[in-house]
Amino acid sequence: MPQSIYILGGSQTDFARNWSREGLELIDMFKASIDMALLDAQLEPADIDVGHVGNFVGDLFAGQGLLGGFFGQCYDAFATLPTSRHEAACASGSMAILAAMRDIECGHYNTACVIGLELMRNVDGRTGASHLGAARWQGHEALDCNFPWPFMFDRITREYDHRYGIDEEDLATIGAINFANAKLNPCAQTRDWHFPEGCFARDDSCNPVIEGCVRKFDCGQITDGAAALILANESVATDYARRTGQALSDIPRIKGWGHRSAPIELETKLAQSKTQPLLFPHAAQALEDARRRAGFTDITDLDGMETHDCFTITEYLALDHAGLTGPGEGWRAIRDGRIARDGDFPVNASGGLIGLGHPVGATGVRMVWDCARQVAGKAGSLQIPNAKNMLTFNLGGSATTCASFVVGVGR
Repeated sequence: MPQSIYILGGSQTDFARNWSREGLELIDMFKASIDMALLDAQLEPADIDVGHVGNFVGDLFAGQGLLGGFFGQCYDAFATLPTSRHEAACASGSMAILAAMRDIECGHYNTACVIGLELMRNVDGRTGASHLGAARWQGHEALDCNFPWPFMFDRITREYDHRYGIDEEDLATIGAINFANAKLNPCAQTRDWHFPEGCFARDDSCNPVIEGCVRKFDCGQITDGAAALILANESVATDYARRTGQALSDIPRIKGWGHRSAPIELETKLAQSKTQPLLFPHAAQALEDARRRAGFTDITDLDGMETHDCFTITEYLALDHAGLTGPGEGWRAIRDGRIARDGDFPVNASGGLIGLGHPVGATGVRMVWDCARQVAGKAGSLQIPNAKNMLTFNLGGSATTCASFVVGVGR
């Protein structure tokens, strides 16, 4: 049996900040996030054995690669730290977590620092959209459009509608819920935004079309930000629990994980699932793998989910792919109030990518950190009552790479 991976601490920067406008660089964000994570974990840099970075397009937005070198640049104690960077578009942070877990599970290292980050608000919107388009199959898809990812997820929406039918009002409700949740999050990019009456309606004046049926308030945000985790094996976690006066069982740990990939082209994925009950069977498998490895048989054994919502349709499809509803029936969970903050299965209590923000490389790490805070009872204004086990779902590209984690306390 693989050994347990404990989360001793973590951090998230304020996603409302525009770091370039403040005259700061990617490395400033990097150091700020790790400083906060080490402080939260009550550890020193010398206590960390290996470093992993999740980042998608630092090369394009900031002209900066080789981000693992920032560890040693920021801290003398990290001067010879083994490090690596991981890229899987929006799932980059989750890939960094998986790599750190493998390092610990195989006994190479006892502790790991994982950071995901992205600097994205230093360019205009069209340039940013072009950079983010690197996750599609270049030269083969999303060619005749202004914004590649709204275009691609409009295609997913239309396919969903073709197979099952979809009411755009249900998508609008997802957006409204996530923006409302973000109002309570002190780190959310949109926490101080003001929404005019009717802005979530299919109204061209206050909620304009971006591509196809995808509108402004269906979209996740372009965000600067970072999130970090301090991971440890059971031996270190046991010593840590003793030192900090906690029970080991009260320290959040990663109980299960899932990771599946598919062809990069969206149309290939859709053709392969044509006779399947779900649009993306591999995504459902990743979610099932995480739940099964954690020892849970049903989604309702868990207490909530932080899921990818780069667009409202992404959260919508996560509902049936996670097994909360039958195929194509995500609308049931929405209309029954199940995914709301006071529902029986809250989704994106943080505000998600739509309300909280989406610094691409950070998102997978941020999801796990939010879940760790929930199960530790330390989520503050975002706290889900009695949360003990939480699920994440993080995807990259047009669901090309999918990852899921179960984070929990207790047995």
